Amino acid sequence: MTYRVFVDGQEGTTGLRIHEMLARRSDIEVLRIEADKRKDAAERARLLNAADVAFLCLPDAAAREAAALVTNPKTCLIDASTAHRTVPGWAFGLPELAPGQREAIRQSKRIANPGCHASAFILLLRPLVDAGLVPQGLPLSATSITGYSGGGKKMIEQYEAGGDARLQAPRPYALTLAHKHIPEMMAHGRITVKPVFVPIVASFYKGLAVSVPLHFSQLRGGTDGAALQRALAERYAGEAFIRVLPLSDPAALDEGFFEVQACNDTNRCDIVVFANDTQAVLMARLDNLGKGASGAAVQSMNVHLGVDEALGL
Repeated sequence: MTYRVFVDGQEGTTGLRIHEMLARRSDIEVLRIEADKRKDAAERARLLNAADVAFLCLPDAAAREAAALVTNPKTCLIDASTAHRTVPGWAFGLPELAPGQREAIRQSKRIANPGCHASAFILLLRPLVDAGLVPQGLPLSATSITGYSGGGKKMIEQYEAGGDARLQAPRPYALTLAHKHIPEMMAHGRITVKPVFVPIVASFYKGLAVSVPLHFSQLRGGTDGAALQRALAERYAGEAFIRVLPLSDPAALDEGFFEVQACNDTNRCDIVVFANDTQAVLMARLDNLGKGASGAAVQSMNVHLGVDEALGL
């Protein structure tokens, strides 16, 4: 069977990568909009409603407008923006989130693709909250270091132009403490206290690693590094795209350093718990253009269509 797919916002970083993934497949017919009609609402509406699956790779406001253009009940929308990630009626496009999430994605015609930082954070925390090891009301902090491709075309051009010494060093941002991923981190991580989240962009193209520190004294009694690692390993057992490494795995380090880019060009997320007797740091790494964006969107499409989840990935 052939499925018709339209990418609204095909010239952006996420849209281009989705097109690359779809080009590998014989079961997909890609609907394309002419360059001079990209802002033509009538033509966009025609293609959106002609598609079995339409990806929205647009800014938030434009994604809401595009969603309103869809009148065909058979069209499945997968929105890569922030607009619908905590909106009732939209399934969260993270199949590994919890038991039953794949069925929710399969049944829904409205799927919100997770944010890159949020995906790593939620994959770390949700199993531990569900297991009762991490209290829902525990104040948490998280740091994420990411490549500059996550900033979109303008930031990519800025870094690749060169000549700006400021860009040679990592740059923390979102220091209003109101990053747009926080609502989904809370809602889908099942935490009730807003985390202190500090993302950092650095001078490499792609790759992302989120770290969350924990004190055992603040967790459920008897919780140690082994319990955290075990809960994560049990939740993700059998998952094709989640790899939980052994506790404090020395093989996860390169001469003592954690390699942020080790999942690049894959749809994989690596999870590892580093711990001593009193503390732990949870770490997750992924390709911010793969499992953190385009790969996740294609994976959700596969789940929704009922085809091999790994097709094109």
